Amino acid sequence: MTSAALAIPPAQPAVKRVAIIQSNYIPWKGYFDIIGAVDLFILLDDAQFTRRDWRNRNRIKTPAGLQWLSIPVVSKGRYTEPIDAIAIAEPWAEAHWRSLEVNYRRAACFAAIEGELRALYEEAAQQRLLSAINFGLLRGICRLLGIATPIRRSREFAPEGAKTDRLLSICRSAGATEYLSGPAARAYLEIDKFEAAGIAVRWMDYAGYPEYPQLFGPFEHGVSILDLLFNTGRDAPRYMKGFAW
Repeated sequence: MTSAALAIPPAQPAVKRVAIIQSNYIPWKGYFDIIGAVDLFILLDDAQFTRRDWRNRNRIKTPAGLQWLSIPVVSKGRYTEPIDAIAIAEPWAEAHWRSLEVNYRRAACFAAIEGELRALYEEAAQQRLLSAINFGLLRGICRLLGIATPIRRSREFAPEGAKTDRLLSICRSAGATEYLSGPAARAYLEIDKFEAAGIAVRWMDYAGYPEYPQLFGPFEHGVSILDLLFNTGRDAPRYMKGFAW
């Protein structure tokens, strides 16, 4: 047997896929699909808070149409503050839970998951910073969906630069070999900088989501993940992408 026949091919470097997104309040199913598709999910909460955005609000379905649930925050005169410095202006959790209860109590799986979600809201009510509320709710909902991806905060990675450079800095610190991004970032992400650093850029595809049994009129994909959970319960991953229980 020749030495060539005995040669062992070199080990291929392990792939580590990372996603980086600002924290959102009870976001839609696509946000959780990104979390489930990566090895590490990082909340970009050292980024500037944006008003009238998904950071502190989201939509649910009601008999009267879509309704916003918004967490009141102290933002006046603080438009340049980072997300993780934004404080809560007044109690909010009880009112939000009442809205969820009123509008979803007749949903097929409301009773089955009511206790777990109510507990998450009780915990969130104790927090005084928006970022802490979103962090806790994201982790709790991931548990309900069976997503085990670690979630960390951007400040842990000592980010540097702005825009693409900042994202690339975090990816390098996290040891990423692939960066998974939402499709909207195609308009501004400088892919060549990732390529030069040896980090492949992948794009999340939100097309082709199946409809699920949903209350109140025509089907709407762009609502909070809670809509999916209340209507389908433990079967929720069947209506999502790329992972299962």
